[in-house]
Amino acid sequence: MNVLEQVDFEAKEQSLLDLDASELARMIANKVISSREATETYINHIEKVNPSLNFLVEDRFMKALEEADEADRQIAENKACGKLFGVPISMKESFHVVGMKTTGGLLNRRDAIQNSDAELVKKLKSEGAIILGKTNTPELCFCQETDNKLYGRTNNARDTSRTAGGSSGGEAVMISVGGAAAGIGSDIGGSIRFPSHFNGVIGFKSGDSQVSSIGSYPHESHLLQSRMLGIGPITKSVRDVKLLYNIIAKTEAAVQDIKEFKISVLSESGYPLSTATANLMESVYSHLKDEFIIEKTIPPFFKESSRLWQEIMSIDGAAGPGKEAFGDGPVRPIRAYLSELVNGKAKVHRYMSWALIGASLFKPPEKHVIEIEEFVAHGDEILNDYLNERILILPVYHSAAPKHGVVYKEIFSIRKTYEKYMPYVAYANVWGLPSLTVPVGTDEAGMPIAVQLISKTGNEDALFKLGEFIEKEFKSYDRVISV
Repeated sequence: MNVLEQVDFEAKEQSLLDLDASELARMIANKVISSREATETYINHIEKVNPSLNFLVEDRFMKALEEADEADRQIAENKACGKLFGVPISMKESFHVVGMKTTGGLLNRRDAIQNSDAELVKKLKSEGAIILGKTNTPELCFCQETDNKLYGRTNNARDTSRTAGGSSGGEAVMISVGGAAAGIGSDIGGSIRFPSHFNGVIGFKSGDSQVSSIGSYPHESHLLQSRMLGIGPITKSVRDVKLLYNIIAKTEAAVQDIKEFKISVLSESGYPLSTATANLMESVYSHLKDEFIIEKTIPPFFKESSRLWQEIMSIDGAAGPGKEAFGDGPVRPIRAYLSELVNGKAKVHRYMSWALIGASLFKPPEKHVIEIEEFVAHGDEILNDYLNERILILPVYHSAAPKHGVVYKEIFSIRKTYEKYMPYVAYANVWGLPSLTVPVGTDEAGMPIAVQLISKTGNEDALFKLGEFIEKEFKSYDRVISV
């Protein structure tokens, strides 16, 4: 290969990495590019960038190449069928994929190979998607930073000294560097939205029970926790979010007219917010005010949401996660935490053990759990009416991605600092609402900042339409090239 041919090859490879899943699916179907070529390109790219970032923790490259060859054969014979036919995607480690491990980042589950697919994995495979591998999470997805004793820490591709977020941190980094066409994450406490915001990708937390959690690990131990969990796509475009959501959801999003919706942008709330984030929120407001009915307000139950989130996550003192984390041994998070600080040899990461300590400290009494259930039921009625034809626009976090360990300290503190830093993401979790995260700019250090669009279940199409409008106004996805 001469110099010109090499340059042309590298340019074509870089262009492919920028494609979203929708465009790649079209090109594969039209034989502009083969599934094999796309799959090989992603694999080669992952092998170059993953060593410094540590986003992919288990691959199925050989199997993926076999599936790509089979996809190309079927396309050649005009037998292809599926919205993602021959398209390589990635999967958060917490979802079962047959023949692959689901470890939760735990040393005691290092050999937990699965013999069946999660429900959403079955749906994606039925549409022809090819899974390249599984991406890193914190232990049991129990922290908003991605680090664990089994696989180690995932780094932000724009600055490896900064957090990738969590728990879908590996997945967001995978997409931020163009390691796959699209991916899937889950969110019970900002776990799609933190990483999407910190890494400059589009993410969607689905509403309560809209995507099956069968085959998702770990299992939620209480109905209040189950309603907080949302599973959804992490992508390069809003149209990909819509495409993948309509594949994995129990019911496709009904078509809506966005012009009938009121847009409510969060006004000054008294919670921390960086100057760059506040300025971008104002810029979003300015771009929308001539096109939509818009206001600045604080939505109902906004200030109560952080406390409710922490109490719900602490039900039963997180006894279930504690047993999973420590396996067959005694559940001793305090001893594990101290051991990790002293010699770094604990079998459980300090993030996990400290979170378990916090859950035991904040564990709500049984009587109070009943009060929470009653309060949430009352709030659901009010918000169902309030969000009928309304979309909220909130920040995701008070700043862009900070250094490793900062988010952990801000959220997991016995001083209850989560009350300051969690309201933006806790709102959609506590009330079981769908939320779309869309990057809108960067801070002074060039780190991405996003906003989240929130409404009630049933208004997903309106969220996608507003997201696409914002996506056109702002340069949303911008792949990280220099790693």
